[in-house]
Amino acid sequence: MDRKRRYFLCLGGAALLVILLAGAGLCLGEMPLRQALDSGILWRLRLPRIATALLAGAALALGGAQMQALFRNPLADPHIMGVSGGAGLGAALAATVTAGAALPIAGAAFLGALAASALILFTATRVHSGTPLLIFGVMLGFILSALTSVVAYTAGEESLKVFYTWSAGTFSSARPQDLVWIGSALGLSVLLSLSDARGLDLALFGDDFALLSGGHPARTRVLALTGCCLATAAVTAFCGPLGFAGIASPHIARALSGQAAHRQILPLSLLVGGAIALAADLVAQHAPTPLPAGSTLALIGIPVILWILLRKPWME
Repeated sequence: MDRKRRYFLCLGGAALLVILLAGAGLCLGEMPLRQALDSGILWRLRLPRIATALLAGAALALGGAQMQALFRNPLADPHIMGVSGGAGLGAALAATVTAGAALPIAGAAFLGALAASALILFTATRVHSGTPLLIFGVMLGFILSALTSVVAYTAGEESLKVFYTWSAGTFSSARPQDLVWIGSALGLSVLLSLSDARGLDLALFGDDFALLSGGHPARTRVLALTGCCLATAAVTAFCGPLGFAGIASPHIARALSGQAAHRQILPLSLLVGGAIALAADLVAQHAPTPLPAGSTLALIGIPVILWILLRKPWME
């Protein structure tokens, strides 16, 4: 089978899987489908949850594909730059100040993530390679995580309960109007990434090669980080810090399709990420004991990460 046909078969298969998983999420539940439809639960609860999982998974997968190219690191993901750390600090502050009100937590988490993103983008315009930027992002994440721990330590019992519920990750808390923020951030990230897909291809070979090939590595970094940070900020604010989908999805897309060019990998990663998030939501909702989405995503993502590590030559 030629690579082009294989790619389109993978794309169609991933799209079909997304449709099947979304349909299962809408139809399955304690209440039968007809009763859920008549009572409005289908539209008020199930459909927003399914849409949130699909958009969040797609956004994290897209960010993971960009970060892995930008830093030439197979274990890079959208949270590596400290954006989720900014969201966590904002959420912790809001939980402490507002006694755990849900809406201020999402808003404060979004503002905290945007503030962290602004620091990262400012640094990206001042450095000339990916390594210092990666170190800055990791250190920023550690600092913000330490500050979050300090704030949480001083919070009351009720505030801590709401904060830790948010930090466990969920697709059920986003309202229909929140989906506009996540969808808009994802749409912008898709446009920015596809507009410079060749730049991401060249980034895999380093800045020197990119410059010699007519690329603009500094512009590629700024465009990729802008889209990734905004999408990650929106997802983390309304769903909590969800991990592993961003790492696993691009690798699954590459392994299935046999493609490496980002113009092909990015759309397939979007679908794979959406499918992973929908599958994680199904497990979270229908397990004997309801589980947080962050945990079920980890259960799916960790085996993929171990596979990545074990197949590397340094493990031989």
